[in-house]
Amino acid sequence: MRVEVDRQRCESNGLCVLSAPEVFDLDDDGVLRVASYVDESLRADVEDAVSSCPVQALALRDDPIGGAS
Repeated sequence: MRVEVDRQRCESNGLCVLSAPEVFDLDDDGVLRVASYVDESLRADVEDAVSSCPVQALALRDDPIGGAS
């Protein structure tokens, strides 16, 4: 599973970091960083992060990068 970030919407407010710190982080410049691969065991935390985003900039995808082959 993977997380997509709409960089046009993301305000880097960090609520996702609070929900899933293993997946999300803010760099020194306050820019959101996301793990390239998310282990299935973190699904509930990532779903919380996606739903808590105040600008709906996050999406959880089960398909591989680039879509299904």
